Amino acid sequence: MGICFSSNRNDGDESDHNAEFVGGNVTLITTKDAWDQKLSEAKREHKIVISNFSAAWCGPCRMIAPYYIELSEKHPSLMFLSVDVDELTEFSTQWDIKATPTFFFLKDGDQFDKLVGANKPELLKKINGIVDSESGRLI
Repeated sequence: MGICFSSNRNDGDESDHNAEFVGGNVTLITTKDAWDQKLSEAKREHKIVISNFSAAWCGPCRMIAPYYIELSEKHPSLMFLSVDVDELTEFSTQWDIKATPTFFFLKDGDQFDKLVGANKPELLKKINGIVDSESGRLI
């Protein structure tokens, strides 16, 4: 499992984050207002939110990003967000991000689970568990 520890690193190459970390049904969050809007939308639509706090310079973050995008395409009933910890430093600090990537799982704006590290099997297990429990409620 790969993890990068937080740093105040700034290579001046933050535009890489958009290309590598966003695609499929993943929305890049660049402001606190955008975060609030997406959480309100998720609440209205009764969607679970999965948020990937990552950094452009983090190797494990870059490694899992295509998989995260792939999962977003397979599970349109969930909302997938991506937050660059260097672009939203203060906001990331509020979420107590100590290592990247960190995935938060939220329902109605409240965190109910968390995964630290680029652990593909564990991320898939958590998402499948969510999808299974949500589909069980529809029956």
